[in-house]
Amino acid sequence: MELTSIRWRIKLKSMKYNIRKYILAGITAILAAAVLTACGGSKPEKDDTVKSTQEIFAMDTYMSLTAYGSNSEEAVSKAVQEINRLDAMFSVGNEDSDVTKINENGSGEVSEETAFIMNRAMQVSKETKGAFDITIYPVMELWGFTTKNYRVPESSEIADVLKHVSYTNVEVNGQQVTLSDGASIDLGGIAKGYTSSRVIQIMKDCGIEHAIINLGGNVQVLGTKTDGSDWRVAIQNPDSESSYLGVLSTADKAVITSGGYERYFEQDGHVYHHIIDPQTGYPSESDLTSVTIVCSDGTTADALSTALFVMGFDGAKELYRSGSLDFEMILYDGIKVYVSEGIADSFSTNMNTEIITAMRTDIGILFHLIYKYSGLAGIAFLQHTIRHFWFQFFICTCRFVCNCTFKGISKLHLPSLLRSDDSPESRYQIHLSDSPDRS
Repeated sequence: MELTSIRWRIKLKSMKYNIRKYILAGITAILAAAVLTACGGSKPEKDDTVKSTQEIFAMDTYMSLTAYGSNSEEAVSKAVQEINRLDAMFSVGNEDSDVTKINENGSGEVSEETAFIMNRAMQVSKETKGAFDITIYPVMELWGFTTKNYRVPESSEIADVLKHVSYTNVEVNGQQVTLSDGASIDLGGIAKGYTSSRVIQIMKDCGIEHAIINLGGNVQVLGTKTDGSDWRVAIQNPDSESSYLGVLSTADKAVITSGGYERYFEQDGHVYHHIIDPQTGYPSESDLTSVTIVCSDGTTADALSTALFVMGFDGAKELYRSGSLDFEMILYDGIKVYVSEGIADSFSTNMNTEIITAMRTDIGILFHLIYKYSGLAGIAFLQHTIRHFWFQFFICTCRFVCNCTFKGISKLHLPSLLRSDDSPESRYQIHLSDSPDRS
């Protein structure tokens, strides 16, 4: 009896021990799960009230990065590291950069990122008929825009250097790059756009859903603001540092502006800006003061902002209407602001404004093909032809009606009577480049 009692006591103690063990294990598991959820788990608790901002100087400009979220500090730190890395890779001033090595050797293997940028640059160059050209570097150097030793070069100097400027002298095959005919390149007109896209991707990888970055005028936003509303990006007024052309409400877009007011020098009472026309070797005599490109891809937006400035209003309008590249734009000619219809409802301004409508129909495709292979002259010819056709159609219709109504009037040759220096037909012969209509 006593032995049985002892055995039951042992069993009870064992059961109590096991119950305690299971309880402690359960508590431990709960605490561990809580710790993982709060700190290092698969997905930290979202907190958009946390804000991290950092300002740096890189790529020869001041930059500002702002992110919201639990990992915002880490995201901004990684973004800064990426900016410095890309700056070293693309800079013509760095003897170890991909660009410098290619310029010195004429050929060689580059990183995947450099190859990507160069391919994108070639695409924009082709679509804009060379208005954007990364081989413009020696001309920029001649004017002192790369060294800040500004001067107005002799026309003979420009002519000599300009012989080697053409995007067709650049060949990219995978990661292998070859420069021909003494060409040398500078990715400064597209590198910041690529960098802004890379920064946004790093933000996404860190779990950030709301961010805004400004790389020296190259603005790109991630998502919306933390309250769900669109970001409001102010577009600088070139005529006044204290005012804006307007404000654009946007999300998940790059908003990149180029203009002659950004970098320039003055000599003998004349202002020379840094946007060089690859066709002339001189600062572009554009009828535009600033060009803002709105696009989901920062790389394309950066290159296009320069290209459209060089192309001027008519060229910018025709490229937009062609639909060959996906972008929206805000143009300013010093008098009026022109906004493409895709963002017209998102842009607010107190200035005189006109909307540029898209033409994405079969006619738009026809205009694009003509523009691609014959330029603005082809577009002007097509417009004149269309006007002439409708005029002739009107004359023939009138003549037919007259023949049916008054038999005797058929002897009259109406077109010959109307074709004088003051005829309606002569007044309709307006070329695109001469047209005052900017709609």
